[in-house]
Amino acid sequence: MRVVVFASGGGSNFQALIDRFESGSEGITIAALIVSRAGAGAVDRARRHGVPIFLTDEAGARAASLDGESGAPRNLPDVLEELEADLIVLAGYLRLVPGSLVRAWWGRAINVHPALLPSFGGPGMYGKRVHEAVIASGARVTGVTVHFVDEQYDRGPIIAQWPVPVLGSDTSDTLAARVLDVEHRVLPDSVAALARGDVSLMTDGGVRWTAPWFRGRCFVMTDESRT
Repeated sequence: MRVVVFASGGGSNFQALIDRFESGSEGITIAALIVSRAGAGAVDRARRHGVPIFLTDEAGARAASLDGESGAPRNLPDVLEELEADLIVLAGYLRLVPGSLVRAWWGRAINVHPALLPSFGGPGMYGKRVHEAVIASGARVTGVTVHFVDEQYDRGPIIAQWPVPVLGSDTSDTLAARVLDVEHRVLPDSVAALARGDVSLMTDGGVRWTAPWFRGRCFVMTDESRT
């Protein structure tokens, strides 16, 4: 499986995917990084690992090599075809994917979100804003969601979720760090499950699992203990 990662920020989830799959032992290759900002931290991570980088235009519909190797911007579907991509992974990508691309890649594009959707999702709900909203709501549990991408922010069919408690002492920064640690595990696990064929999107929009996603894994639950 050839995976193309879309990112806009620091790229820690992109790094988690590289760390998990760079050896090639699971049959998964990180084929390229596509960014919405040339200054995104994910760009430096890609360069360190020799991953090709493409920069989208403001509409997110066209992209060109950030290193200038492929000339003028081209339609994003053409770039993905050239990369022989099998799966799109949105990992902190802050632009709405064009509807034409969503339809063409239905069931082959996923996103990770730092909350338990459908709560705390939608336009403008990203990064620190999500965790501030969770704390302000009084919720005692948040978490991570991986879902298939549709034409709305954070509304596609859910693939996997993992809960993270909200502690009484939490700030948006401490909660974000604990949730991000779980993102770094749930997202690669979900990509691996898709590559194995353990999970798929059905024609009626339902998500079908043929093997257990939870394989005895234990993730960080508190600041003091790791259980």
